[in-house]
Amino acid sequence: MTDFVFPPRAPTTLAVAGSTARFPVGRVFCIGRNYRWRADEAPPQDMPAWFMKPADAVVPAQGLLPYPPGTADFCHEIELVVAIGRGGRDIDPALVESHHLWGYAAGLDLTRRDLQQQAKRAGGPWEPAKAFDHSAPCTPLMPAPLCGHPRHGAVWLAVNGVERQRADVDDLLWSVPELVAMLSRSVALAPGDLIFTGTPAGVGALQPGDVVSGGVAGIGAFTMTVGRAPGQPFQEGDTL
Repeated sequence: MTDFVFPPRAPTTLAVAGSTARFPVGRVFCIGRNYRWRADEAPPQDMPAWFMKPADAVVPAQGLLPYPPGTADFCHEIELVVAIGRGGRDIDPALVESHHLWGYAAGLDLTRRDLQQQAKRAGGPWEPAKAFDHSAPCTPLMPAPLCGHPRHGAVWLAVNGVERQRADVDDLLWSVPELVAMLSRSVALAPGDLIFTGTPAGVGALQPGDVVSGGVAGIGAFTMTVGRAPGQPFQEGDTL
């Protein structure tokens, strides 16, 4: 029996649609710009940048969405999320769907945008802007045998009933197989890894009390309510 100096943290898991089983989350990779944000944008020549979030940033996309500390510009980014079921290095894009993908979810890559802009100006790391607690809400994972491998389908997000983001899976500049293959050339992917595949135009700020809804057609949808900002005085009807 291993003698730990203190009890290890419980693993992070995600619900599986239509099942009582849980998906154990390994690492969380996030892809940078992977949609055209302007109609006149030139086609990309290089693969997009990527960054990471801790596994325990992944939480169920339901109920309260805590407003994080240290920011005045808390932003939403709706994304198609890919779950890896079989890992590997230097994966052939032609084999990604048939051999490596376990399933899909709709997720939020939440961002402290003001901290991200500071990091860009200083050439510093993005972790303070991206890797905070509760920064990667996800819907239950939809197994690929149930949903297939999406080629089309709306990716959308609304705040207080007003739509802010809408695109189609087909609008991805780099496809899911290309993204998985790209990452596997840099790191050996493993079962349990999640990949957030990029967000469409329309990213915007969230305020305490906002109701955020979104999803990916055929994959999953969610509704969450933004909680009270740290230091904000309580008012009648406030959520924490």
